[in-house]
Amino acid sequence: MSTIAPLPPEALYRPCDPEQFPFRTTAELEELEEVLGQERAVSAVRFGIGIRREGYNLFVMGPEGIGKRSLVHQFLDQRAAAEPHPSDWCYINNFPDPQRPRMLRLPPGRAVKLRKDVDHLIEELRSTLPAAFESEQYRTRAQEIEEEIKARQESAFSTIREEAERHNITLIRTPGGFAFAPMKDGEVVNPDDFGKLEEHDRDQMQEVMENLQEQLQRIAHQVPKWQKEARERLRKLNREVAAVAVDHAIDEVREHYAKLPEVIEFLDTLRKDILEHINDFRKTEEGASSLQLLGGDHSEHDFFRRYKVNVLVDHGETHGAPVIYEDHPTYQNLIGRVEHQAQMGALVTDYTLIRAGALHRANGGYLVIDALKMLTQPYAWEGLKRVLRAREIRIESLGQVYSLVSTVSLEPQPIPLELKVVMLGSRMIYYLLSAYDPEFAELFKVAADFEDEIERSGENDLLYARLIGTQARKEKLRPFNRAAVARIIEHAARLVSDAERLSTHLRSIADLQREADYWAGEAGRNEVDAEDVQHAIDQAIRRQDRIHRQIHEEIQRGTILIDTDGERVGQVNGLSVIGLGGYHFGQPSRITATTRLGEGEVMDIERETELGGPIHTKGVMILSSFLAERYSKNQPLSLNASLVFEQSYGMIEGDSASVGELCALLSAIGEVPVRQALAVTGSVNQLGQVQPIGGVNEKIEGFFDVCRARGLAPGQGVVIPASNVKHLMLRADVVEAVREGRFQIYAVEQVDQAVELLTGIAAGALDEQGDYPEGSVNQRVRDRLTEYALLRHTFADLAKEHTDGEERKDDEKGEADD
Repeated sequence: MSTIAPLPPEALYRPCDPEQFPFRTTAELEELEEVLGQERAVSAVRFGIGIRREGYNLFVMGPEGIGKRSLVHQFLDQRAAAEPHPSDWCYINNFPDPQRPRMLRLPPGRAVKLRKDVDHLIEELRSTLPAAFESEQYRTRAQEIEEEIKARQESAFSTIREEAERHNITLIRTPGGFAFAPMKDGEVVNPDDFGKLEEHDRDQMQEVMENLQEQLQRIAHQVPKWQKEARERLRKLNREVAAVAVDHAIDEVREHYAKLPEVIEFLDTLRKDILEHINDFRKTEEGASSLQLLGGDHSEHDFFRRYKVNVLVDHGETHGAPVIYEDHPTYQNLIGRVEHQAQMGALVTDYTLIRAGALHRANGGYLVIDALKMLTQPYAWEGLKRVLRAREIRIESLGQVYSLVSTVSLEPQPIPLELKVVMLGSRMIYYLLSAYDPEFAELFKVAADFEDEIERSGENDLLYARLIGTQARKEKLRPFNRAAVARIIEHAARLVSDAERLSTHLRSIADLQREADYWAGEAGRNEVDAEDVQHAIDQAIRRQDRIHRQIHEEIQRGTILIDTDGERVGQVNGLSVIGLGGYHFGQPSRITATTRLGEGEVMDIERETELGGPIHTKGVMILSSFLAERYSKNQPLSLNASLVFEQSYGMIEGDSASVGELCALLSAIGEVPVRQALAVTGSVNQLGQVQPIGGVNEKIEGFFDVCRARGLAPGQGVVIPASNVKHLMLRADVVEAVREGRFQIYAVEQVDQAVELLTGIAAGALDEQGDYPEGSVNQRVRDRLTEYALLRHTFADLAKEHTDGEERKDDEKGEADD
């Protein structure tokens, strides 16, 4: 029998002594200002936020619920509050080239003011300009220009008419224009009478009319020039009249922005365009109504939209630098977009429909993005990288960027970018981006890696108590007494499956506090006790353990075959962990092995059926190396074996069953029965050393539950790696059963120790002659493998003799034929 003693109850659970705390409830504790156990991450976050160099954006990594978002939020708010307000940004019409709107940078809070001032200016001009052209002074001057032109025309026509009358010729108006006709006695001579005149008189009159016609032609050519001159003079008059009204209105606005040359330049271009479109300001309301009747939206698509100021970002109400959290980081939500509106059956757009993205709103401050959310959005990551490289925000649709459409769209002037990007994500995303995206390292040069756990010590226990008190006050929960605090600390160690460490997963601790507070309220208590914390833990498990209970019921009913007593050759109770959501539980699994004469192959049935993962396959392959190294250094390994997890219908991964598989294999080879009252877990290397595994607490409890349901019997227990003892934080009922001697837990360092425990027979060690003790497990295994080797040699000799005999027969037959 094995001499290995079971672990004492004290090694199975490390309690937290409530008496160590110098308080009665958490209401007496100070607030915890620092972040628990995250000194390295805090330092990295401080550095990443503080450094102002290109490419020093920050990637904060760690599991969800660890508190990285809260920490980043806290640091960013503190930093941003002390920084200056960033600029406002607008888009204005580029009058010479409307397809390329211009951006306008303004001091914080001035953008909305400018928009209102310009809107008021245009509204004022729409009323004052028509009134200016209705004034008596304007009408007089316009009438003078018109009368002057008319007088000039009348004078020219009067001169030629007088000359014609001196020659008895009159100027008449016809449908085709002006013409000359001879007169006699004050009346026009008709063509017949004109033909009866003397040839000399007729020719002389004809010559005069031709001369007059030439003069008339020259006057007719002058009339358009005079009219054009009149129009120019009238236009100049209009501009002079309009300039007075426009300059008066614009000068009032200009005074408010005298120190902003870009705004002054905009007002100058605005003035120029208004003066070029005076007639549009003089249109009557009837004209606007007719536009509406034709389907136009006068309020949105009228001519005067060209003068609006599109405020893209307004920081008038911002205190310090902006901190923007973009929860839906699509390409357009990050970069911005140009919207379209339906008008008369077509989609139209202009610069007033340009909309800001998160980068615009965060410009001059900080942008926080969830890495996974962004990477799942098409083109969002590429768009962000392009902006960070160029250090400017260029609003382009995806169709423009990737040449998917050829329609004409706007090309807004890019906006300079100055901000810090903070990405939150898992370690897996960080390492994948580092490995596969060469630009990532250039753009995100600072990484803040959050700890999953911290050392469990008296000092950290007190800090944990302050954390619990701080969370209770923040959530307005009942105070927790020191017994409840101790139970939460014990649970925090169980969360990381390590008696010497504590979890930093703040979400889990906060959830436990809320639920314990609820149960304390149900019990009518004014403070939370350890009983409430334990009840919250039990109820959380109960809400998720349906599958767990079903599996154990099937084991009790014999549907899933698990033996907990007796002995079997080549059969071992292995232990595995099943994770469903956030709940993990242990389940015993039957491992069987069969052996036969062969060529040294150990077949993993799980691998052959593609139900085994690569790590599990690696563990099985190590077994072949162990057998060859220990038992077949001087002879061929003449063994074929097969290993399988019985009644397993899903994927199996990990090498934590390799000790159990090796024990089953040695049992099958040496025909040594294995005690079914014990289950075993652990990884093994080629030298037979037992290595630690994960989920040790759940595995022990899983086998314990099966044994307890059948009635705990003497000798039942679990074999675990000795290196896992420090991870033990077992349930109270398991510890109590061990204390009462109804369940045992053994820790082993070598596979030989596990073999002795499982078989009750000494494994045996080599003596000076290189032999194992008689009757030991190793001796039986070696003898069996030697027997296999001899059989293989015998079969090889028989096969050779048979082959040689066949060759001799063929030779004799050939000689006879000759």
